Amino acid sequence: MKNILVVFTGGTFSMMIDQSTGGAIPRYSGGELLDMIPQAKRLAEIDYYDFGKYPGPHVTPKLMLQLSQKIKQLLAEKHYDGVIVTHGTDTLEETAYFLDLTINTEIPIVMIGSMKNSSEPDWDGPRNLIDAIHICLNDNSKNLGVLVCLNGEINAASEVTKIYSDSVESFKSLDFGSLGFVQNGRVIYNRLPHYLEKIETDVIDDNVDMLTVYAGMDEKFFKFSADSGASGIVVEALGVGNVPPPAFEGIKYAVEKGIPVVLTSRCPAGETDYIYSYPGAGKHLHDLGVIFADYINGQKARIKLIIVLGKTRDINQIRKYFEASRNK
Repeated sequence: MKNILVVFTGGTFSMMIDQSTGGAIPRYSGGELLDMIPQAKRLAEIDYYDFGKYPGPHVTPKLMLQLSQKIKQLLAEKHYDGVIVTHGTDTLEETAYFLDLTINTEIPIVMIGSMKNSSEPDWDGPRNLIDAIHICLNDNSKNLGVLVCLNGEINAASEVTKIYSDSVESFKSLDFGSLGFVQNGRVIYNRLPHYLEKIETDVIDDNVDMLTVYAGMDEKFFKFSADSGASGIVVEALGVGNVPPPAFEGIKYAVEKGIPVVLTSRCPAGETDYIYSYPGAGKHLHDLGVIFADYINGQKARIKLIIVLGKTRDINQIRKYFEASRNK
């Protein structure tokens, strides 16, 4: 049988209802969870590592870096045919993208979570783990970057986002659709990821703010971010990449202070572009020096900027990292 490494980080996958509070809390270790899902051990030789019992909202970029480094260390120590990482769903897409950018390996790395906890009769953790094992056992899963699998759907870490707060169908790739699916143990792929890249670094700078633009927004939050020493700012702009004129003045203030500003759209799907030229529109932002991300959302753009700032402070180099995919 093939060798699979499962890294447990916590999340709802590891939770049960606490009788004293009536709410779900982290409870089970990796070994206990594997004992609760005996089918997993019949499919592959499984090693496991307990990284922690973190609820999704407790995961930080620094923890993501530690997780990336630990996985690379474990892969260097022993041959594995695939890696599965359990994670809280609230920040799963951010950690998945962090690992996607920072781990360079041909073997599949599959991120899974659970929308239901183990105290619920429809706990979806076991199915997601079994599906992830089947993905790791399939040779077509190699060289696809980090994958995310919940509810039988396979998505690319760079494309997927959580769209429902509590549905088992929560994770979707709104721009391109899923890569494939798992059905009764069969792994079926329909396409390749839109764009894959790697950024080798052991250093990050997580002092990056993210601001969502709204109707009538002014400059104050941008000025506060710049004056408080932010290393970078991600802006979730309106539509294809536009902001109200007063907000433009705030962005201009940050750019003139030498702070890299990366622009995405607050829309759940679609890319940014600089096609309008009225006051506050994308063309003026681009001419100002704002960096336009493509299809990635705000939270992913922030993760990428955190990683890139660990490598360079040169604005032209930062721009290349974000705009390279536009030429593919």
